[in-house]
Amino acid sequence: MKPLEILSCLPGWSGASPEALLASPAWTMPCRLGEESCTMRIDAVRPAETLALSIMLENENHVLCLADSPGFPELHEIWETRGEVPEPILLAIVEKDCGRFFQLLENATRMQLKVVGLADSPADAEKTAFARICNPDGETVISFTLDLTPSVISVLGHLRNLDAAHPSIREESIPAVVEYATFTIPAADLASLAQGDALLLPEIDTLRPRLVVAGRLVVSENGVAPWNDDGMLRVCAAEESVVAAGDVLDAANGQPSKATPTTPPDNTPLRLVRSGQTIATGRLGRLGSQFAFLI
Repeated sequence: MKPLEILSCLPGWSGASPEALLASPAWTMPCRLGEESCTMRIDAVRPAETLALSIMLENENHVLCLADSPGFPELHEIWETRGEVPEPILLAIVEKDCGRFFQLLENATRMQLKVVGLADSPADAEKTAFARICNPDGETVISFTLDLTPSVISVLGHLRNLDAAHPSIREESIPAVVEYATFTIPAADLASLAQGDALLLPEIDTLRPRLVVAGRLVVSENGVAPWNDDGMLRVCAAEESVVAAGDVLDAANGQPSKATPTTPPDNTPLRLVRSGQTIATGRLGRLGSQFAFLI
């Protein structure tokens, strides 16, 4: 599975709102600045001085504030004296210097951008986002703020814009349960199970355990796949555990991962489960040379 597919199955992200996704520190949007690949990132630290522009995105009024950035070389040259430059000349410099950036914003928001003029003041800080355009080396080449409207948030706040390698995602703890065996037995035999009975578990000799993550993913020696409860009997660890999202992502990439369970030792506490209901509890033991679930 790809990282986006895995994130879409995790409870913390599958139902996240566009606002929550855009506010995540892992939000990173791939972009192009002219012919150069780059990324757009949201940051909490805002520039002290900006040039406020009144713009239109489709039919919406917005305030776009540009910081002094190396990506705007001509604007940078007059930055300290920009207040002395007549508005028509200043806007002409902006249009010429910022063309690639305006195209990037159009592509990112999927809205046509038009510069109306200079804005009287920046937008309310609580309703704006400060963003950085970074080159492949992670260096900031352009910084700006843009006021956020529902239409802009809905376009930018997508799961595909999250960087699965970001620590805020990799370190997230997810509930999981180790699954040691699955099988079926006749209904009459299931109904007659009692304390002291034993169920042979030949799978433990031949197959590595699996990890069922958040009831939606299964991690095995073959990687990561969607998991659905098929109603079979399942022998699982007695206690639920947690796994880091990063370990699940590593397992999907074929990397060594703590999410891949190992063969349990004798006396491991177990439970017999079907369709989410615990039918019996016990421990891992042996009948002769065979592993067994001792009820």
